[in-house]
Amino acid sequence: MPCLAAVCQLNGHRVVRHPWRALALALLLLLAAPARAQGVEVLELAAVRDEQAIRVDYQLRVTLPPAVEEAALRGVPLHFEAQATLWNPRWYWRDERIARVERGWRLSYQPLTTNWRVSQGGLGQSFPSLSEALGAMTRSAGWRIADPRDAEADGRHYIDFSWRLDTSQLPRPLQIGLGGIGGAGEWALGIERTVKLGP
Repeated sequence: MPCLAAVCQLNGHRVVRHPWRALALALLLLLAAPARAQGVEVLELAAVRDEQAIRVDYQLRVTLPPAVEEAALRGVPLHFEAQATLWNPRWYWRDERIARVERGWRLSYQPLTTNWRVSQGGLGQSFPSLSEALGAMTRSAGWRIADPRDAEADGRHYIDFSWRLDTSQLPRPLQIGLGGIGGAGEWALGIERTVKLGP
């Protein structure tokens, strides 16, 4: 009986009978793949100290998953937060936390102007595109973490850095839809990294 499939079994070996069918199948799988990467990519992350402060510089590339972007376009405000914690490692006990700082943003879509608004504290700024709005929340140069005298200049200290979508601030019905676990599937958007404090 002739084999009609693109890949057949012949004496226990896989044989491509119709290469064009295999090519068509591969093309369909390629087209079915996501058109863009989703998530958070770290482009730059450094912890430095100078005479004035211990600082963190970071730059991220964030792509909102389709479900998150669709919710924002439908009027759901999204809250993001960054956190940095300075630690002193200790061999005899748990590491000592020296300082912790946080910052947060609220991202919302303005349908009348088709702009995206980023609010931080009492300040806000509008952007013509989602990528520009995300850019305002995903990079910082010289974020002050602590006073330089808070950490010895021995090269042992390190900083835990995180950036994430805060699902606890989503509307309650949407949180319930996420299964009550604070960030299921596409909504679990964020990164955590550890970086040593430079001289």
